[in-house]
Amino acid sequence: MSDYLYQKTHQYFGQLAGGAEKSGEAELKRLGATNIKPAYLGWYFCAEPDVIYSIVYKTRIFSRILAPLMVFDCHSDKYLYKTAQNIDWSDFLTLTKTLAITTNVSKSNIRNSQYAGQLLKDAIVDQFREKTTKRPDVDTRFPDLLLNLYIHENKARISVDLGGGSLHKRGYRIESVEAPMQETLAATLLQLSGWHSERPLYDPFCGSGTILCEALMRAGNVPSAYLRKKFGFLRLPDFDATAWNQIKTRANAEIQKLPDDLIKGSDVSADAVKAVRANRAELPDIGTIKVRRSDFQSLEGFSNTTIVTNPPYGIRLGNTEEVTGLLKEFGDFLKQKCTGSTAFIYYGDKTLVKKLGLKPEWKHPLTAGGLDGMLCKYELY
Repeated sequence: MSDYLYQKTHQYFGQLAGGAEKSGEAELKRLGATNIKPAYLGWYFCAEPDVIYSIVYKTRIFSRILAPLMVFDCHSDKYLYKTAQNIDWSDFLTLTKTLAITTNVSKSNIRNSQYAGQLLKDAIVDQFREKTTKRPDVDTRFPDLLLNLYIHENKARISVDLGGGSLHKRGYRIESVEAPMQETLAATLLQLSGWHSERPLYDPFCGSGTILCEALMRAGNVPSAYLRKKFGFLRLPDFDATAWNQIKTRANAEIQKLPDDLIKGSDVSADAVKAVRANRAELPDIGTIKVRRSDFQSLEGFSNTTIVTNPPYGIRLGNTEEVTGLLKEFGDFLKQKCTGSTAFIYYGDKTLVKKLGLKPEWKHPLTAGGLDGMLCKYELY
């Protein structure tokens, strides 16, 4: 086993959505990371092995946690191939394990991400062929080892993806509706709202229930990767199975029961309500998510409630006139029927903020899933 970069420095990289930087930094501090430094769409940070297992298991904000193996100047495809073969890939793989590679290339002599990933894959499998005459297989859906190759301005970084895939995939979403919200985005909305189960939470446009499920996990201390089947850190040459089992056991022991009336939602779509119930059933039995079919106009209203929601727009709701009309009606509903509550509304299209007819206390830009969105807070007096 060689000394890889993450072993020498104890430094890792956490990738997240634009606008979630401060939430991610706060989460890293809470989970025990040190020496946290900003980077493009993420943070570099230091962590001991037991802390890094805990971060991967518990993070709600980050989409990927990467362990760098090596960083090098990379001006040509030949040099990428040759340098990648300096790694002893038998430290991470056997012939019975599968691999996949995610790649991002920008402002470099190698211009095509897919081509760069192919070169790295060839370097790995050719090394195995030379030693054993056989090669490990590629599995792009559920690999045992997921590598990340990042090349920017001819500087390359090869890392192990410690989650084994994007951490926004919690595992509870077995049913969905059109344009579901990413789980990491929903978790960021809840983090920015400051909601900590001190009063009820309601989502009147709940869709398949991502905000509601994330609220249940947050309030109940359910680790975000509780349902995850594979973790990339299992393939690290210095993986400590005893430490990992202890961390997982301790984290699961902190899961707690919730009041039955804490988390509620509704949606005009019967398919959405069905999806919420199916997705909720995948999570631990620690409390209910009460959901019903209803448009918001039929609701009685709320007092002393935190409202967190993502109203329909764009592909979720026809043309601009429809969206404008719905948001105006929703603004009237909040103003007239929700006094004493606080609303946090995420607009996937930030040009729609003014259509609600209410002045936000603050606005926070958030980009995720290709959406250039805005979260707004409204105190309803």
